[in-house]
Amino acid sequence: MDAVVIRGRQDVTVEEVRVPPCAPGQVRLRVGYVGICGSDLHYYFDGANGAFVVTEPLVPGHELAGWVEHDPSGTWPPGTPVTVHPARFGTSLPGIAQAPHLWPGGSYLGSASTTPHTQGAMVDDLVVDAAMVRVLPDTLPVRRATLAEPLAVALHGVGRAGDLQGARVLVCGAGPIGLLAVVAARARGAAVVDVSDLLPEALDRAAALGADRTWRAGSDDVPVEAYDVVLECSGAAAAVNTAVCAVRRRGVVVQIGMLPNEPRPINLAPVVAKEVTLTGAFRFLDEMEEAIALLDAQPGVESVITHEFAPSNAEAAFETARDSASSAKVIVAMASAREAGQ
Repeated sequence: MDAVVIRGRQDVTVEEVRVPPCAPGQVRLRVGYVGICGSDLHYYFDGANGAFVVTEPLVPGHELAGWVEHDPSGTWPPGTPVTVHPARFGTSLPGIAQAPHLWPGGSYLGSASTTPHTQGAMVDDLVVDAAMVRVLPDTLPVRRATLAEPLAVALHGVGRAGDLQGARVLVCGAGPIGLLAVVAARARGAAVVDVSDLLPEALDRAAALGADRTWRAGSDDVPVEAYDVVLECSGAAAAVNTAVCAVRRRGVVVQIGMLPNEPRPINLAPVVAKEVTLTGAFRFLDEMEEAIALLDAQPGVESVITHEFAPSNAEAAFETARDSASSAKVIVAMASAREAGQ
């Protein structure tokens, strides 16, 4: 079977790999579509994602949807449409027993954090633990369901802010996670959802998804102390500064965007003076079911997907995904419903 394989910095090929065996308690899937995430971009362009270096061939991808191909237990017949929770959780620690996504020693599809690397979803056939499978409603297209994992990330970040009913929310960063944070905040009852970003094209996409107002960073003055909650989705130091200034006194800032693991110039004085709650959000726990329901109910969310490539054009897919002006979510089509025999 074919797989997209990263061997190092800007070294990606399509290779023939062995079809993995399917043991009891596992399910083999025919992968339909795989989204390109920021971590995938780092693995391709840098040969590493932070401290996690590609030291052996790595199949990227953890945002996926497809169809059951073989389930030894007989629970799901062939052709059942599914997505996948890409985490295997590690070992519980005191204080975080109810947060397995934070337990050390786990793994994530398409990650070089483990050795051997945890191979990802950009492959024709993928074997996963049955507990990772999430069945899709018949009314939800598999292509749209590729957004379930990043939408779950956005929902988890929104949940870290607490009750959003009637809240004024600012989303900093209109990349794929920021766009899905707009959807998540609305779903959780926010009265106002504004968005800031450097790029006018990204702001146009946010407006099309229902953002009330958009602010162009560096040109517009984002209102000070105007928001109950700020969801920082860009991971840029300047955007963190915007967030802590824009949030009201005793408001909440949720850091969803990944920041480099190094010192950066961030002004935290407003956090002290306004008694702001600054909290982090890492991946997600069990929000995927809510994400699936939202995607089923709101077909327009599929507009977050702006480009689709074949595996043979993986290099172009990565280049396009890095260009935030021209793209939001870029996906690789491993197999359409027709190709998968559905």
